[in-house]
Amino acid sequence: MIHGNSYRIIRLLGKGKGGYSYLAECNGKQVVLKQIHHEPCDYYSFGNKIEAEQNDYRRLLDAGIRIPKMLDIDIENERIIKEFVDGPTVFELVKNDSSIEPYLPQVREMAALAQAAGLNIDYFPTNFVVQNGLLYYIDYECNPFMEKWSFEQWGLKYWSKTPAFLQYLQKTESAEIQVCDENHT
Repeated sequence: MIHGNSYRIIRLLGKGKGGYSYLAECNGKQVVLKQIHHEPCDYYSFGNKIEAEQNDYRRLLDAGIRIPKMLDIDIENERIIKEFVDGPTVFELVKNDSSIEPYLPQVREMAALAQAAGLNIDYFPTNFVVQNGLLYYIDYECNPFMEKWSFEQWGLKYWSKTPAFLQYLQKTESAEIQVCDENHT
């Protein structure tokens, strides 16, 4: 329950550094419910995650980055409700050998907008969803701009079947197998 609205969880969409995102339904409409978690992350440090999400959302909007609309936020319980962008992630497209060429100009435009605002977004391909030919940055994370974390210097290496992409894919697939095995013991 968030501000008088009940949400029915349909399925887990994914887990990130800051939280778990679920496909949920409220009053016949599909949305994303993000529950902030406080699990350790050895390569990233956080302050107040829910406040950061709220502030980053505003900075991304101000920068002109195409993101799902934040529909509600529950600061006390650390939950965010946002629009559900229905489509494949860039990660899925790359994994399935689908062309991402139509989306490279869009991500480069986002990168230019972010840099002009002094920001980097997380260019990892699981953070981008294609809906009706448009690319959406579905995460709200952004950080001060640093060239080494720009799309061209860092993100691009995960937007095709590079060794870095294949290594990540192998790591995640073996983790899924391990979880599946643990569920059957």
